[in-house]
Order: sequence, then C-alpha cells, then structure tokens
Amino acid sequence: MNIDIRKHIKNNFKGAKKDEIKSSIISSIDENEEVTLPGLGVFFEILWMSSDDNEREFILNNLEENLK
Repeated sequence: MNIDIRKHIKNNFKGAKKDEIKSSIISSIDENEEVTLPGLGVFFEILWMSSDDNEREFILNNLEENLK
C-alpha cells in the first residue's frame, strides 16, 4: 500500500484551529512514540517552507542551541 504521508497529514488538519494543532503537537511529543514523528516532520516542513530567511535563521539558531 502506498500512502502519501504529507497529503494524509495535511488533509487531517485541513481547517484545524491553532488549539487543535497545538494539542496534537503536544500529545505527539508527550507520547514519545516513533509513529508520531512523520506528522511532526510534515508540520516542520510546512513551517520551513512558509518561513522567510530571517525566520529560518531563527529556527536554525534555536535548533543549534538546543542540540548542544
């Protein structure tokens, strides 16, 4: 079976409000399950692709600092 994870995640959250997205992110992190990583990756991809250079620099600096 071929599943387009990006499409599936985007369809599941189409029209979602901030609180719903936040709740999903928090529960995905709290569950600490590998199965939630693709969904978080899709969220990150959306964030990255919609960010300008300054926002991307902020993301990279934040990641670099927190990966020490």
